[in-house]
Amino acid sequence: MLTSIGKYLRKLRIDNGEVLRDMAQKLSVSSSFLSFVENGKKKMPQAWQERIKDIYQLSPAQQAEFDSAIAETSNTIELDLRTASDSERQLAISFARQFDSLDEETSRRILSLLKKSKPED
Repeated sequence: MLTSIGKYLRKLRIDNGEVLRDMAQKLSVSSSFLSFVENGKKKMPQAWQERIKDIYQLSPAQQAEFDSAIAETSNTIELDLRTASDSERQLAISFARQFDSLDEETSRRILSLLKKSKPED
């Protein structure tokens, strides 16, 4: 899933006439790692935030756009469903589809149910 930060990095790279390898070398990472970040399969290392601003000498407007993309991306949650059962997969997908329309009472009831089912430590 392409994230806001992935889109921003790709656009920055292309706007600077760079291929994946060029930006990866500047960030001292492999092209595959940068590709994973661009495609939302890996999180962008926090150290990149200042490094990219310095390397690409981002203008204040570009910095604001970059910071916004970082914030927007950090507001997402990813679930790895590779080992999930069919019913767990259906639950996760159904919940994700309905999340924005849940009212406060329903959210509290679901949270309460989940807390009750949590095994004791």
